[in-house]
Amino acid sequence: MSDLTDLSSLEGLSGNEAIKATSNHLRGLIKEELLEDTPAFGDTSETLLKFHGIYQQDDRDRRKEARARGLSKHHQLMIRTRIPGGVVSPDAYVAHDEISRKWANGTLRVTTRQDFQLHGVLKGDIKKSIRAINDSLLTTLGGCGDVERNIMCCPEPVADQFHNEVDRSIGAMVTEFTPKTRAYHEIWLDGEVVKTSEPEVESLYREQYLPRKFKTTVALEGDNCVDIYAHDLALVAMRSTSGALRGFNVLVGGGLGRTHNKPETFVAVAQPLCFVEPDQVVDVAREVVAVQRDYGDRANRRHARLKYTIADRGLDWFRDEVQSRVKFKLQPPERLSWKPVDDHLGWHEQGDGRLYVGIYIENGRIADVDDVRSRSGLRKIVDELRPQVRLTAQQNVILAGIDPPDRSRVEELMAEHGIAGVESIPHAIRNAMACPAIPTCGLAVAEAERALPGLIRQLTTLLDELGLGDERISFRMSGCPNGCSRPYLGDVGFVGTTLGKYDVMLAGDFNGTRLNRVYAPNVPIAEIPALLRPTLEAFREEREPAEGFGDWVNRTGLEALRDRFALSGTAS
Repeated sequence: MSDLTDLSSLEGLSGNEAIKATSNHLRGLIKEELLEDTPAFGDTSETLLKFHGIYQQDDRDRRKEARARGLSKHHQLMIRTRIPGGVVSPDAYVAHDEISRKWANGTLRVTTRQDFQLHGVLKGDIKKSIRAINDSLLTTLGGCGDVERNIMCCPEPVADQFHNEVDRSIGAMVTEFTPKTRAYHEIWLDGEVVKTSEPEVESLYREQYLPRKFKTTVALEGDNCVDIYAHDLALVAMRSTSGALRGFNVLVGGGLGRTHNKPETFVAVAQPLCFVEPDQVVDVAREVVAVQRDYGDRANRRHARLKYTIADRGLDWFRDEVQSRVKFKLQPPERLSWKPVDDHLGWHEQGDGRLYVGIYIENGRIADVDDVRSRSGLRKIVDELRPQVRLTAQQNVILAGIDPPDRSRVEELMAEHGIAGVESIPHAIRNAMACPAIPTCGLAVAEAERALPGLIRQLTTLLDELGLGDERISFRMSGCPNGCSRPYLGDVGFVGTTLGKYDVMLAGDFNGTRLNRVYAPNVPIAEIPALLRPTLEAFREEREPAEGFGDWVNRTGLEALRDRFALSGTAS
């Protein structure tokens, strides 16, 4: 038990709050259940495991067969490694690849938050997997759970003063936000249980941690490749005229999770809060988290994200509350402007005489499938040339620090393993992404990762036929309304409503600055190309010079398009 003794204070709160408060700083009975010869953890441990970077799942493809045979679910675990800024050393990449081969399903999954996910790990192999990740100097602590999640950043590996200063700020925030509990070390790394009369204290998170997960990202001025508007806390690093870091614009209250048929849940974009100096950013970030800790809704988890706190109390109240907790004056936020989003694919110079190459990974799944053997190819390149690996918010991979004479060898190994160069990837495919969904995610109501490849190739053919193949149009698919693939910020979003059907969302923009809206609800996936054809044809004929598809839809209006093309959907 923790040192929280007044459990009456938990009355009226969600069940998760009692689990956290009585967990002895995230220990619970995880260590004891690890020793049991059972395929799964109990419900309380399942909740606490998330803080350790582990989700308990089951293979949904095998559910029907198991029920028919009177068997229980095929339980398995997903491990999520916390990788600040998506930076992975060669040794850490090899460690994850080895785990995927030995104990997982043979693939690596790059997430939209620059993490690695390993799927299909069995309970008996979980501790070995966690230890191997930590031996490579990464951790899964805070990969999930009601804490600060992985802090994202533009992955471009440029060697200059500005990038170096931003990296230092991120490192300081990671240190500040990492849970201080010794439970992780004791459970997974056989750490000694320290006997002391001093209480174990989480100075930031306290006994009950946060009301819900908290997501932070860092963008570089002009480059929104990390989708800042989707986050609880977004920091935009601003350059001085000399090229140094002069401060951060701070935005708060973004979040893309919602629940079907629950209008009290909604998606929201982050709003400008203030501007701070470089040496103030850790303090203001900590207090933004602390205000949400103190005022977030702990009774209703569907209403527990920062966006709801701000919606209920107001942005001015929130700014005043943060101001009351810091010793410096919050400056007014500066106006932001964005260049077209750069996915950092292809070959680039990185400023120190070396090169980096961004490699497209469809939906982030590093695997050997038919002629595309990205898992074997990337492993061969990393083993032979030892580049640094960086994960992008578009679920792709960057290989950094490549000496110019080695470029031809990298290209040779890519071709040998069927890994396409960026110039050969159609724009629609390049700008599409999906969440894992079925069979691993327990929240999914529809397919995503396995459904989007077929659909996006149909849409690619359609765009080519209409002469729009060179347009930058973003397509994002999610298997449920929680929006892990950020479908609400794309030109086109597909949000699963039931198996085989999706809400088709339009009127976002390619740069991810505006939410899209429902154009047609519950559309069978086979009907989506035909649904979009007349809209794309009208876009081709009526667009203004350089106007993007989502911008044209927004200007034209969803209702006008529905009336024009005789759709019966309703707006959201």
